[in-house]
Amino acid sequence: MKISTRGRYAVRVMLDLAEHDSGAYIPLMDVAGRQEISEKYLESIVSVLSRNHFVISLRGKGGGYRLAKTPGEYTVGSILRAAEGSLAPAACLEEGAPPCSRASFCRTKKMWEGLYSLINEYFDKITLEDLLNDRNIGCRLTED
Repeated sequence: MKISTRGRYAVRVMLDLAEHDSGAYIPLMDVAGRQEISEKYLESIVSVLSRNHFVISLRGKGGGYRLAKTPGEYTVGSILRAAEGSLAPAACLEEGAPPCSRASFCRTKKMWEGLYSLINEYFDKITLEDLLNDRNIGCRLTED
């Protein structure tokens, strides 16, 4: 499984907004400059984040973006799923996927389901706040 540039940048944008939160809206140009990402590409990413109610946008003078909730309320998993659509390692596990004709005798289905569960469990245990505070996130699956 590979997280796309879109997913990685979505996490970076959310983290940047959290890190520079002063209560005011943050211009996308500022985020793009700090993250060294094209403003045009970021527009498509924040559009998705806005539609999913992760960020609030304001147009015009003094406009920009800010988080809709506190950093501790966002998991990396939720951000990646918003940007990527799915974290499923196999197409048959994606939500709304048509039933697979091989499902009843597929010898690998449980393996892919296990990986999918691990991916979601890992990313859903990490919040933006954890990343902001540079908490040790490498052992998230072994912690209670």
